[in-house]
Amino acid sequence: MILSCQNICKSFQEKNILKNVSFHIEDQDKAAIVGINGAGKTTLLRIITGEITADEGNVTLSKNKSFGYLAQHQSVDSNNTIYNELLTVKQELIDLEARIRETELEMKTASGETLERLMAAYSMLTHRFESNDGYSYRSELVGVLKGLGFSEEDFSKSISTLSGGQKTRVALGKLLLLKPDLIMLDEPTNHLDMSSISWLETYLLNYKGAVIIVSHDRYFLDRISNKIIELDQTKATVFPGNYSNYAVKKEALRSARLKAYMNQQQEIKHQEEVIAKLKSFNREKSIKRAESREKMLDKIERLEKPTEARTDMHISLEPKYVSGNDVLSVENLSKSFDSLRLFEDIGFTLKRGEHVAVIGDNGTGKTTILKIINGLLAPDSGTIHLGTNVHIGYYDQEHHVLHMEKTLFEEISDDYPYLTNTEIRNTLAAFLFTGDDVFKHIGDISGGERGRVSLAKLMLSESNFLILDEPTNHLDIASKEILEDALNRYTGTILYVSHDRYFINRTASRILDLSGKTLTNYLGNYDYYTEKKQENILTLSAADVAAPSHNPEKETAAKLSWKEQKEQQAKQRKKENEIKRIEEQIERLENRNAEIDGQMAKPDVCTNVAKLQELAKEKEGILTQLNDLMERWEILESED
Repeated sequence: MILSCQNICKSFQEKNILKNVSFHIEDQDKAAIVGINGAGKTTLLRIITGEITADEGNVTLSKNKSFGYLAQHQSVDSNNTIYNELLTVKQELIDLEARIRETELEMKTASGETLERLMAAYSMLTHRFESNDGYSYRSELVGVLKGLGFSEEDFSKSISTLSGGQKTRVALGKLLLLKPDLIMLDEPTNHLDMSSISWLETYLLNYKGAVIIVSHDRYFLDRISNKIIELDQTKATVFPGNYSNYAVKKEALRSARLKAYMNQQQEIKHQEEVIAKLKSFNREKSIKRAESREKMLDKIERLEKPTEARTDMHISLEPKYVSGNDVLSVENLSKSFDSLRLFEDIGFTLKRGEHVAVIGDNGTGKTTILKIINGLLAPDSGTIHLGTNVHIGYYDQEHHVLHMEKTLFEEISDDYPYLTNTEIRNTLAAFLFTGDDVFKHIGDISGGERGRVSLAKLMLSESNFLILDEPTNHLDIASKEILEDALNRYTGTILYVSHDRYFINRTASRILDLSGKTLTNYLGNYDYYTEKKQENILTLSAADVAAPSHNPEKETAAKLSWKEQKEQQAKQRKKENEIKRIEEQIERLENRNAEIDGQMAKPDVCTNVAKLQELAKEKEGILTQLNDLMERWEILESED
């Protein structure tokens, strides 16, 4: 065990944040701390590092063990270049290398005992240098920099000229090169593109030490974590496994707790009714029996009602008008900024109802494409054609569509003057803005809060074509899941940019990969994209070995025709729709099954043999249907 946290408590201004939080981290654990915004995740990390002190409890780091911590916003103040800044981490090896060179020079002119002494020292120094990977530290440093998205041209840039995100990446690089026994990372993927996140996943998976991560990136947590520490209502619960395992177990646990709570409430209500009845007799014996039951009732340890699953935000996206079947046509689109060519001659089409994600590394031009389609930027060449009756709703990650000088109430009322004051307040309340919050100025609220205001306006727009730029930025996991469900129910067309791979997996039916100044089409979600991309890489590698010369016929044959792709997409949609229908049937039957259990527990039913037989027969039929539906669901899920 490398770390032990026992009964950690922390309050701010009499508000409990953490209460009796306990867990431990083994030497090679990859643990994730999850919870809604404000649950205390960052506070817990800062208590572990000693930045702030706990009100109660103990943090114990094993003897002779080191740790490193990357905060969300990490400032690096230095006049060094990026390369030299990371080199400071290896100063001990640099000094050791210098001593080896000095010793080599001294040995050239030494003799006798002096030479023997220098040779012994040289042997010791080189052994120490080699055992600390001295011969590979510079290549390791370059590998980390490239993995985190820095090009060789960036290596010579001064730290003082970098953006906040770039400085955070430099700080992350230094931490990885330090190789502490325990690494603690607070939202490490915020400033990384998909390639860098994938590299970091592989790095951490192979890391010999322990890792604690706070992140809203569920795909990242799925790949990395073997332990989830959930913070909920000041308390911590530890779940073995990755995020997906945790989500299933969490829902099962919540359902069990809710059932226990409802049963207890039912029993309390029954006892209260019996007590009231006994007292109404107004006899000494009856009153004593009532008092005895009251004492028993007072001794019951009342269960807390579990938090409802994902009920924070309420998003309902539905188009007011149906668009034509052809929603968008993009042809021969090109765009440059000065000498930087982002993309050239790209083209694609969108049909009604498609949910399409645009992905690619930072700086490839994804947001630029969205802005051109939305008329905010002019292309250098090419055409954009919107179909019949298409109405765009635009979500801008920088929230330029919001007015910093307006209050939240004014932001909604000015754009939707037909709404009553009550309707505006209800809309804002659905996005967690209540009371005097509605009179705050847009310029005074956080990025996450601005995101929620933008989503509220998007909901009110009733558009049939949504263009979304990083819609999950600043949202916690619960809010992301609410947005995912809303988009999956949406019957209009969606084109969005996102680096959230879990979000893409759940919401995209097609992916456009922007790389090498061009777009490549993949008919499927993110998992399908990664699988096909890997297949393409292997195919190209094999082709290079077998026939390095250019072969247009093979290249053409390797690509699916548009007709085949559309047929494949239609088949995939049909399968997804059937899965959705089955899941809805399963949910409906499970709810009815739970209702029957509740009815059978009622005092007036459990003594009624005829009613019990009727309910038992219905329950048997439900279980048979559930078994058939689950078998069909498993078959569909296992199909390619």
